[in-house]
Amino acid sequence: MTRNGDFAPIESYGVIGDGESAALVAADGTIDWWAAPAIDSAPVFAALLDPGEGGRFLLEPAVPYTATRRYLPGTNVLETTFRTASGSVRVIDSVNQALSGPLPWSELARDIQPVDGRVPMRWEVTAGTRFGACRPWARLGDVPLLHAGDLLIAIISKRTGVLRPGLGSFSGEFVATAGTDPLLALVAAAGAPLVIPSADEVRRRRDATVAAWQDWSRTVPYHGPDRELVLRSALALKLLTYAPTGAMAAAATTSLPERVGGGKNYDYRYGWIRDTSFVLDSFIQLGLTQEVQGTLAWMLGCIAQTAPDIHPFYGLRGHLAEAAETELRLRGYRDSSPCRGGNRAVDQPQWGNYGDLLECVWLAVDRAGAHLDAGSADLLASLGNRVCDIWTEPDCGIWELTELRHNTFSKVGCWVALDRLIRLADRGQVSGRDADRWQAEKTAIRDWINQHCWSAKRHSYVAAAGSGELDAALLLLARTGFLSGSDQRFQDTVAAIRDELADGPWLYRRSGAQDEEGAFVACSFWLVDALVRSGQVKRARELWRELTARASDLGLFAEEIDPESGAFLGNIPQGLSHLALINAAVLLADAGD
Repeated sequence: MTRNGDFAPIESYGVIGDGESAALVAADGTIDWWAAPAIDSAPVFAALLDPGEGGRFLLEPAVPYTATRRYLPGTNVLETTFRTASGSVRVIDSVNQALSGPLPWSELARDIQPVDGRVPMRWEVTAGTRFGACRPWARLGDVPLLHAGDLLIAIISKRTGVLRPGLGSFSGEFVATAGTDPLLALVAAAGAPLVIPSADEVRRRRDATVAAWQDWSRTVPYHGPDRELVLRSALALKLLTYAPTGAMAAAATTSLPERVGGGKNYDYRYGWIRDTSFVLDSFIQLGLTQEVQGTLAWMLGCIAQTAPDIHPFYGLRGHLAEAAETELRLRGYRDSSPCRGGNRAVDQPQWGNYGDLLECVWLAVDRAGAHLDAGSADLLASLGNRVCDIWTEPDCGIWELTELRHNTFSKVGCWVALDRLIRLADRGQVSGRDADRWQAEKTAIRDWINQHCWSAKRHSYVAAAGSGELDAALLLLARTGFLSGSDQRFQDTVAAIRDELADGPWLYRRSGAQDEEGAFVACSFWLVDALVRSGQVKRARELWRELTARASDLGLFAEEIDPESGAFLGNIPQGLSHLALINAAVLLADAGD
């Protein structure tokens, strides 16, 4: 791997985590991101965005080397093997879980396992400014400590040389030889004291963490084509699930650019209703019904705070996210600025969220056997009546545009919301008192879309009423049930989107996006879905093979990709990309030969 001015390629990163915090490890073994104690915390390592001030955890041979890596099978634990002229060594990176239940601190472990020969190693732990909020400092006493604002970090070091303190760092050198067992680990807590574990305790927890991930992986019942790739996507989604609440972070990072040097650099470490609904859809498709309970409860609990309005996203602890979007004092990935904390889309009107939520609830009832409590049933009925009142109004749409307009896919989302609510009423899960109203408005929405959002000139549904633009989200029209896959209007829409928005196998998400961002990975897998539903299974399989061949060597995807170079763009790992992959895989498996 070659760094570009100290920046590693986005596709070079593997992600490790424990369901609360997450870290990114580059192909050269450097940890350039660690958000602890939670995935949405200000990171103590953020060299991903600022190699000078962000902080990092370097661990590598002190002589020329090559590196290969893999996840330990069925886990989110990463193994990197360094080979030098004088020997080789493995490094096992994990964010550890407790032997039973969650840890009261965050624990990042780097287990160094010499394989053969003698390998000179060097390491350095440098705390970052945590988005410019503090000046870290180091203290070498009986335990080496780093202080970064309210975050206290202890370094557990075994056979890794003499520790050299710096202003906000520790470093060392040692020789890894067969038969020794060096280890470096960090334990961190915010605003709380630390009880320092031993190296043996850290290793036992690492072993337990491997076992826990593998136990979970065995519960994934998918046995269709490309199982390992589908399992990797499921593991990525599980890692993005904030275990204390069941919230699903859209991604593990903030501010990675949608185009290098551009300004579309957003914070995705929140629980988007849209993305969370899609993730639950994919978990239900995989048969992971146990995962549905906590996440669905988190989603309904969040919405209850703002009902009958739905915010696009909420905080991972179930709180309302702040509306303020701040510019972080960081250089930005390859000088792509500004870096952002928060996301101004928090209070945008996005009517499609109603459909996303009700679709998710319906699938939980229909396929996972969920039963709604009285409070949730009343909440959903009130949301249905809200849809009846607002669907005629413009919104910002699925792509969070700043312009208010009558977005076609948002109208479809309103149709979906009422359709699923009627189904829930038919099942006795919600009161059918207002079902006649829901049915009348559902019919009115369909008629309005067909009258105002179909373009005879484009032979396609368009992005918004009166617009000539195309929207890749409309590839989901058949998945929603608004149209059948055999409907000629759907097939014409798929063809129009493919003609205008495709660059090789990849799709841009809307007209004009080519000028400001990369191709959108999820949309490309949505095309697989659309082709299967329109009866073009052979073409769908060909496209699947082309798309999956561009996954990283670890099987991960970011939000976007440069179709020409294959370089990843945007935040990583991106939940929407991986859930779209899962849903496409399940559909292809069901389609048979």
